Amino acid sequence: MSFFEIAAIFMVLTALFAYLNYRDIKLPTTIGVMAVALVVSTLIATLGSYSLIEVQQHARQVMASINFDEALLHGLLSFLLFAGSLHINLGDLGQQKWAITLLSTVGVILSTVIVGGLTWLLLDLLGTPIPLLPCLLFGALISPTDPVAVIGILKIAGAPNSIETKITGESLFNDGIGVVVFMILLELMKLGGTVSTSRMLNLLLEEAVGGVVLGLAAGYLAFQMLKRVNNYQVEIIITLGLVKGMYALADHLHTSGPISVVVAGLLIGNHGRQFAMSDDTREHLDSFWELMDEILNASLFMLIGLKVLIMEFTPRLFLAGLLAIVITLFARWTSVGGTVMALIPFRRFSPGAVRILTWGGLRGGISVALALSLPNLPRRDEIIATTYLIVIFSIIVQGLSLGRLIKQIYPAEPV
Repeated sequence: MSFFEIAAIFMVLTALFAYLNYRDIKLPTTIGVMAVALVVSTLIATLGSYSLIEVQQHARQVMASINFDEALLHGLLSFLLFAGSLHINLGDLGQQKWAITLLSTVGVILSTVIVGGLTWLLLDLLGTPIPLLPCLLFGALISPTDPVAVIGILKIAGAPNSIETKITGESLFNDGIGVVVFMILLELMKLGGTVSTSRMLNLLLEEAVGGVVLGLAAGYLAFQMLKRVNNYQVEIIITLGLVKGMYALADHLHTSGPISVVVAGLLIGNHGRQFAMSDDTREHLDSFWELMDEILNASLFMLIGLKVLIMEFTPRLFLAGLLAIVITLFARWTSVGGTVMALIPFRRFSPGAVRILTWGGLRGGISVALALSLPNLPRRDEIIATTYLIVIFSIIVQGLSLGRLIKQIYPAEPV
């Protein structure tokens, strides 16, 4: 099938699933679309087991033709990150800067080590040992929280502003840091663990610091262009060009595209909104990017739901997935708790902060994309399937219960 035909099929399915969810299921759009897609995938797989092989084989061929990690990491992600960062207030972000910085850097690294180490020990106890580096790679790809999953759910959960800022701010930055850690570990594995400390520091500087510098430079250039026009159509086109052009340039320069897009989005959403846009432009720009965010979110979660068609699950994999969910939640709780403990001498946290930040650390498409981008290594298929199970649990179970947990712990008082 051609790219045009595949795109048409997925757009129609996304619209149909969104309609069914809105009319009958009434879940948050992203969760509902993914849930419907999971049900459809299960039905197709069931039909295949009852000799209607053509249905399953055709669906599998379509899904296998989609390069998920390329579609997300170099397609949807740039627009989704920009849409999310565009509406974050820098003042609110500044008040939570130390919590966000520690959670998105030290927290990701700590979680990577905990998940990787416990997975390595668990597999050894189960009699299926694998080297430590692949386990750490799994820890790196599953540790970042996904801004796509988090932001959409927080809008509906009614979280206090300080909680929303912490979780959203962390999720926007820690995926970039997580990708950097993932790349460093991947290079270590490819070179047999012989990468020098200076090389790892250079990678970190190129990716993280380079991403910040590029985001500031490109965002400032776009800001100057926005100041010189007063036409919302042109200004929306400028933001589109900024997002896609900057992400492609970051990829070419080997800097972090996610970090550069977030930095540029914060600049345009705050400084640009205040000094370079009329009221009419602000209204149209917000409406455009909110719609873009909703469409791409629904498409992404529909794609995640249908991906089950090309996954091979066994009872042993389901057991491994359940154990990995426990390990991932424990690592998240430990990294969040460590951050809160480090900051307690300098600021106050409400008693339920660790629980909310732990349960609100949702995993999403970024983890799946990184897992699918893994080269051939021991138990690659098991790592992908386990990642997928964690993502489904995170989005459906944690996502649907997050709002209830927030209302239960914080009926009025923010963290």
